[in-house]
Amino acid sequence: MAARRSADPAKTRAAVSAVTEWLRDAGRPEPGRTELGEAVRLTARTLAAIAPGSSVEVRVPPFVAVQCISGPEHRRGNPPNVVETDPRTWLLLATGLLDATTAAAAGALQLSGSRAAEFAQWLPLVAVADG
Repeated sequence: MAARRSADPAKTRAAVSAVTEWLRDAGRPEPGRTELGEAVRLTARTLAAIAPGSSVEVRVPPFVAVQCISGPEHRRGNPPNVVETDPRTWLLLATGLLDATTAAAAGALQLSGSRAAEFAQWLPLVAVADG
């Protein structure tokens, strides 16, 4: 079995910096798939590193799915606790530019299972400079 890849904090900050202007202004052109994917994957892996475990699965299609948060482990089939969102919403959450309650109320964040919402206690993952 391959080892889990983790996120380097400096690379994560650089990847998020590359998309920050787009996060602040949805009218700007969307970043390239490579830039966007890197920012999404590294921030999700950061969450998995700071909240290790297998109780909650965070999905940001088409880029990444990670398991996090300690507790009863999930190994096969559909996980009981799932967080799913699109790449832009994920990055807004990861940077603190959007909170999970607001995202869920707007329908941009889907939470299923009794423990899914727990992921929000580790947000934001990367601080962005005021601008």
